[in-house]
Amino acid sequence: MMTLRAKSILIATSLLVLGGCASDNEIRVDQGVGITSTLSACPSVAIPDYTGDITLFNPANSTDASAIDVVANVTNLRSACNDQAEKIYAVATFDVQARRTNASGARQVTLPFFSTVVRGGTSVVSKRIGSVTLNFADGAYRAQAQGKGAAYIDKAAATLPADIREKITRKRKSGDVDAAVDPLSDPAVRAALARTSFELLVGFQLSGDQLQYNVTR
Repeated sequence: MMTLRAKSILIATSLLVLGGCASDNEIRVDQGVGITSTLSACPSVAIPDYTGDITLFNPANSTDASAIDVVANVTNLRSACNDQAEKIYAVATFDVQARRTNASGARQVTLPFFSTVVRGGTSVVSKRIGSVTLNFADGAYRAQAQGKGAAYIDKAAATLPADIREKITRKRKSGDVDAAVDPLSDPAVRAALARTSFELLVGFQLSGDQLQYNVTR
C-alpha cells in the first residue's frame, strides 16, 4: 500500500467539496541493470495521506483529547482488477478498525468514505461516496467492518499509444545512438505515461475540520 503525501492535500480538499493484474496490456520495462518494472492498464490503489483515519468527538465542537469519542482507521487495503473488457473494472477492499472510549451499551456508528479515480496524479475523473457501519457490542471497546470501492476506467484511455510502447520496449544494441538513453527520460514518453496513469483512491470522507485535525495533530 502506498501513500500520496504530495497529492493528498490537493485531492482531499477538492474532494470535500488493484493488486495483481496480469494481462496483455502490461509492459515490462527492463533497464538492463537488474531493475524491471511492469506498467499495467490497471489502476494503482492507495489511501491519500490524512484521509486514512477519522476521529469523532463528544461534544462535536471540541478537539480536546478528553473529548475523543471514536477513532477509526482504514487498514488492510487490497485490490483486484479485470482489464479484459473495454472498460477496466477495479475494486479496492479494506477493513475499518475502530475503538471507542466508552464501552457502555451497544452502539452503531456509520462512517462515510470516498472512492475516487484520479488520472495523471491530478485530474479527478470520478468520485463515489459509500459508508461502513461499525457495530460495538455492549462492553466492547473495539469494532471492525469492511468497505469496498469500485470503479470503471476506459481501457483506451489507460493504454499507451503504439509509438510510445515501441519507444519503451524496443531492444537497443550497443552502438545505437540512443543505446544509453533511458526512454523514460523522453518528455513525450513521460507525458504519455502520465495521461494513461490512473489511481483508485479510497479514504474517509472528512469534513473540513476533520481534515484540518488530521493534518495538524
